[in-house]
Amino acid sequence: MPWIYLLLAGCFEIGWPLGMKLSQTRPDEKFWWLVIAAVSMALSGYFLWLAQKTIPLGTSYAIWTGIGAIGAFVIGILMFQDPATFWRILSVTLIIAGIIGLKLSTAA
Repeated sequence: MPWIYLLLAGCFEIGWPLGMKLSQTRPDEKFWWLVIAAVSMALSGYFLWLAQKTIPLGTSYAIWTGIGAIGAFVIGILMFQDPATFWRILSVTLIIAGIIGLKLSTAA
């Protein structure tokens, strides 16, 4: 169950930068996107807190931020035309490899 909490925390970690970006690109809905960003931050922190009861701090934090970074990276490319260069994709691939390595090396 702690790994599910950590996955949920990472998914909500994607929600807050997305909400912030959408508050800038859709000014008529700014308030609601900022509310979504704040709620995502709170839920992300809560699920991380639950996961850290069992998963080591360094592992959980690195995976949490990695999921958030990868998700924001992909959404940036798909929704906001961020560049999808070779070096950017290679760098995110290394983050994914790190997440997999941390998961495989953690007993919890």
